[in-house]
Amino acid sequence: MTQAEIKLCSLLLQEHFGEIVEKIGVHLIRTGSQPLRVIAHDTGTSLDQVKKALCVLIQHNLVIYQVHKRGVVEYEAQCSRVLRMLRYPRYIYTAKTLYSDTGELIVEELLLNGKMTMSAVVKKVADRLTETMEDGKTMDYAEVSNTFVRLADTHFVQRCPWVPATENSDPGPLPPAPILVISEKDMYLVPKLSLIGKGKRRRSSDEDAAGEPKAKRPKHNTDNKEPIPDDGIYWQANLDRFHQHFRDQAIVSAVANRMDQTSSEIVRTMLRMSEITTPSTAPFTQPLSSNEIFRSLPVGYNISKQVLDQYLTLLADDPLEFVGKSGDSGGGMYVINLHKALGSLATATLESVVQERFGSRCARIFRLVLQKKHLEQKQVEDFAMIPAKEAKDMLYKMLSGNFISLQEIPKTPDHAPSRTFYLYTVNILSAARMLLHRCYKSIANLIERRQFETKENKRLLEKSQRVEAIIASMQATGAEDAQLQEIEEMITVPERQQLETLKRNVNKSAS
Repeated sequence: MTQAEIKLCSLLLQEHFGEIVEKIGVHLIRTGSQPLRVIAHDTGTSLDQVKKALCVLIQHNLVIYQVHKRGVVEYEAQCSRVLRMLRYPRYIYTAKTLYSDTGELIVEELLLNGKMTMSAVVKKVADRLTETMEDGKTMDYAEVSNTFVRLADTHFVQRCPWVPATENSDPGPLPPAPILVISEKDMYLVPKLSLIGKGKRRRSSDEDAAGEPKAKRPKHNTDNKEPIPDDGIYWQANLDRFHQHFRDQAIVSAVANRMDQTSSEIVRTMLRMSEITTPSTAPFTQPLSSNEIFRSLPVGYNISKQVLDQYLTLLADDPLEFVGKSGDSGGGMYVINLHKALGSLATATLESVVQERFGSRCARIFRLVLQKKHLEQKQVEDFAMIPAKEAKDMLYKMLSGNFISLQEIPKTPDHAPSRTFYLYTVNILSAARMLLHRCYKSIANLIERRQFETKENKRLLEKSQRVEAIIASMQATGAEDAQLQEIEEMITVPERQQLETLKRNVNKSAS
């Protein structure tokens, strides 16, 4: 765990949940798993506040707990899960792209609340969609429910582990913490609910057509609440499935750039066929026969079986080895080498970063060292056809930036420089991690910059909001353009320029 990651986790927790939750979360990230009273003592926080903070973190899957043999419950923070909060907007946008506005709001509600029952999600989303519709139109619960089922069928949402029911005959002593279990077959099993109804709009005032205040009306109905049909069955967003979708999209895009659109469509079909059956961490997809791939191609994609076989052969013979052949039955069995594809994408990203930062000649040397594995400085100069002085300078630049590494191979045990080979090499995994940590550091700096800018310009932002509110209310009452112009001039030209700069900086850090 690097300092950049801890700092970014701290900023994210503070921004989403406040100072107390941030203090508890960062303490667990720094110290590892700890019991409740030790957390309260070390952070100087009251036991009640620590309990509430841990409830929030557990609700959002940012902290896990386990019971040790002595009966002590220890809590452990999930730093990687906290960092995934950066991708929440991308998860929501992906759901919108695949399942329209309904899917977007379902995923957004699950991410905002951590865990929810299906009935609560359906009702909340139906109400939100109804508010955006024209007067007289409403959203059916059944339509939202159908979208939720489709998200579960494609594994974008999954059931949370639950406490198994115990027999009443021998209850025994209760454990210090509940043990949650779930079987893989039940993880995406949607309960059969008959949700009948439509979304409702929020009332504009506390007193509506019923003619009595809002505070009095619920008292008549509190005792007649219907039982929740799916009580105890909670759902959460499956973030690993979203990452699997991002990976598949990156592979399809890489194949399209390297070959053509037809090749990418074939690879997309193979990934879509195995997206449910292949675990997100598997090195290969499930073997697929040429006949299965042909039958699963999109309707209207007019290519013959012979052309498909030719494309599959080209993909299998490509040096990048994204697609491999695993057998000859069924017209040929093919798999997608996911680990190889991800390694190639990481390498291409590193090459792009080297070219942007150090120039095209450094990128040439970087690709050369990648290809040859190990090279001496003289060999780099000869193969890259770059003068010795320039090649030496470029190698040292990339070495100081940790993009390449230097390996010493001594001829004698004394490691004398004159009797030692110095070989340049590229450690892809190490360089990728270094680049990732630099990204974390940059994001943390941007968030701090945004907070600083917002704090420094607090008075100007409040003034701008007041002016916008006045203009909106005057437009609603039908004010003249001259009056609106007079209100707008309350913000001077220098203040307007300052606001534009502030918005530009805030948008840069938010993106």
